[in-house]
Amino acid sequence: MSVNRCMHIFRLQRRMSALTFSSTGALPDSRVCYGSTVRSNQHSHIFLSCSRSISSNSSSSTTPDTSLFVPLAFKADGSVDGSVGAELTQPLDKSELLKVLNRFYKRKEMQKLAADQGLDARLFHQAFISFRKYVLEMNSLGAALHIILNDICCGAGHIDDIFPYFMLHAKQIFPMLDCMDDLRKISDLRVPANWYPEARAIQRKVIFHAGPTNSGKTYQAIQRYLTAKTGVYCGPLKLLAHEIFEKTNDTGVMCDLVTGEDRTFMDPEGRAAGHVACTIEMCSVTTPYEVAVIDEIQMIKDTSRGWAWTRALLGLCAEEIHVCGEPAAIDFVRELMYTTGEEMEVHTYQRLTPFSILDNALESLDNLRPGDCIVCFSKNDIYSISRQIEVRGLECAVIYGSLPPGTKLSQAKKFNDPDDPCKILVATDAIGMGLNLSIKRIIFNSLVKPNINEKGEKQMETISTSQALQIAGRAGRFSSKFTEGEVTSMHRDDLLILKDILSRAVEPIQTAGLHPTAEQIEMFAYHLPEATLSNLIDIFVSLSRVDGLYFVCNIDDFKFLADMIQHIPLNLRSRYVFCTAPINKKQPFVCTSFLKFARQFSRDEPLTFDWVCRHISWPLPAPKNIKDLVHLEAAHDVLDLYLWLSYRFMDMFPDTASVREIQHVLDDTIQQGVRNITRLIRATDPAAAESLGRGAAAPPRGRGATTRAPRLGGRAGQDSSLASRLVKDGLLTPDLLRQLQSEWSKEAAPQRQEGARKNKKK
Repeated sequence: MSVNRCMHIFRLQRRMSALTFSSTGALPDSRVCYGSTVRSNQHSHIFLSCSRSISSNSSSSTTPDTSLFVPLAFKADGSVDGSVGAELTQPLDKSELLKVLNRFYKRKEMQKLAADQGLDARLFHQAFISFRKYVLEMNSLGAALHIILNDICCGAGHIDDIFPYFMLHAKQIFPMLDCMDDLRKISDLRVPANWYPEARAIQRKVIFHAGPTNSGKTYQAIQRYLTAKTGVYCGPLKLLAHEIFEKTNDTGVMCDLVTGEDRTFMDPEGRAAGHVACTIEMCSVTTPYEVAVIDEIQMIKDTSRGWAWTRALLGLCAEEIHVCGEPAAIDFVRELMYTTGEEMEVHTYQRLTPFSILDNALESLDNLRPGDCIVCFSKNDIYSISRQIEVRGLECAVIYGSLPPGTKLSQAKKFNDPDDPCKILVATDAIGMGLNLSIKRIIFNSLVKPNINEKGEKQMETISTSQALQIAGRAGRFSSKFTEGEVTSMHRDDLLILKDILSRAVEPIQTAGLHPTAEQIEMFAYHLPEATLSNLIDIFVSLSRVDGLYFVCNIDDFKFLADMIQHIPLNLRSRYVFCTAPINKKQPFVCTSFLKFARQFSRDEPLTFDWVCRHISWPLPAPKNIKDLVHLEAAHDVLDLYLWLSYRFMDMFPDTASVREIQHVLDDTIQQGVRNITRLIRATDPAAAESLGRGAAAPPRGRGATTRAPRLGGRAGQDSSLASRLVKDGLLTPDLLRQLQSEWSKEAAPQRQEGARKNKKK
């Protein structure tokens, strides 16, 4: 390239810098002011520490995923008198102008200059399309641009002179180009230990209680928690928090309960007690405690909820932190404590009651014994197996994840009661933590379960050693009548695989989850005011930087809710809070309710008790079939959602007490339905009753296994039949329909024969 060309491009860069400065006006100063206001926030250290780290290492900036950059509609400046350019020169020839613009687009030098300004090939193309449309379709252009284009068309100017105006246009439709450094600073997650200055201001003592299930590790931590002047227990489930809440108060130590949907204060005047039992997401990282207990620390690696354990471990302001979990987490937690400058003491425990793996699979439900628990990984199998057990004249308790906590406790109590005839339990892996059960033998109905990977994709995978041990460890429990446990599989082919899984060492934990905070997203929104919340989250994750100890948790559920309510006018903080609500997006009724809650909230109209009752059609009748039971579970989730939101927007969700009352009534109704679940299965629908009367299908043996839908005659083959809808909704599999239909037919055959004999006599 000649010296003249180099000087020409240098002048272009200087002109572009001058135009950019003049176009931004006071924006740089306003950003400085915004940064100063953020310092009063508890998360201000994020912004400050990131600024220091990035300024010294700007060369390591992450390359953003520009596919996430959504171009804004270009807004022309109405104050510009476009006729001036035409008066000083002449009207532009559109056909000649198109040729000029296309030549500009093809110039490699311009593409290189644009790349230096943050426009990769994708953004350069999108910006050019928008710029070309603007130039060709606008009736009048700014005087400077009009004159430049006229000179080029007449041969008196160089085509490269368009570049500064093109870049100004690009930065208007892609505003993130002008603030990329600021966005990178905000989304720098490399030093999360610095996010909690209150915790760093004290020297905490960290004690790790390591051991398998039923080893007494949590018990030992709780004993120290009970003797402390103040303490907090952080558990993974509402059931666990509630259990510790009751046990603590039973010992005479006043303890409050805090979950997403519940606040129970033992003091009649509502003053906080010195001890609190909470779900881990609800723990306070600003309240000082003498002792904190973090249960199930291995869940710090969970792709969806791991951030809550990271936050508790790094941020709790307690003189003693008692961490309970698998030995596989010891080295990783110790490494995290190195980043905080804190030492860790390790106490190891052995299992109090042994369990053994049997040499024979169950193979038939005829071989069931009292104290057996069949573990399934789908509600379909729960329905099928409970039906088969009932056919054999046995009673069984049923526990699965979507049941209300009260119903789970009721079913657990029924199973544990030595005077109750119910001696068989059918459950999902929901029993893995949070329930004390008197189980003699764990029977794995399947070794394959659906998982969500780090990309948010659902896939069928063989259970991990950690999952298998967590479930198998429920066999044989200290202080129960079963001092030794047994473990086996339902199918012979699975037994060798199960033995192999349980014989492996648990893989050591290597990373912990992180999640963007509301304050970080607000700072992003300041720079990108036109972006949707879902898009802000995408850009944040794309730009975020983490070191080797951390990963950003899966945010697909958050984005799902953000997209659902994007059209509803809400301020950013309220929108963020709504999108963190823990709802089951597979339940259409819950999602519809969420949408209606947000819409009513946006109108500034309180969601009263009467409004909620109308919405869920209260009172709800007892379930007559499985579909009714599923709807009652969804209605219970809707009331949970109301209570969850009521503690974040008290004025807009005012009738907490009344809603909680009907939720207790609904819980009782669901409990009654679950007690009669086999009757509900039979009554679901003639076609579905036949299908649900059959046995459980052998589960897929590997990834990607598929089943072909059966052809059903009569009503079962119609789209309107409940059986077909249950298959479509994923409540039943085609294999289950075939097997259950066969069993129901066998059971119904004697009744048909008896009916035929009676007709002959008549």
